[in-house]
Amino acid sequence: MKLQITLTKSPIARLEKHIRTVEALGLRKIGQTVEKEDNPCVRGQIFRVRHMVKVEEIEE
Repeated sequence: MKLQITLTKSPIARLEKHIRTVEALGLRKIGQTVEKEDNPCVRGQIFRVRHMVKVEEIEE
């Protein structure tokens, strides 16, 4: 299973660890969407910035 992650809010003026987590997920611009494999590492990153992203599960 994969996760579709969309950046919905700007990382500007956020904590440094939140900015770096958004970058690690591969997100640069608001509205940008990436697909990542569903695993505990990615889930942890999403949990840290859950107020800034929208997540949907997609079937392969």
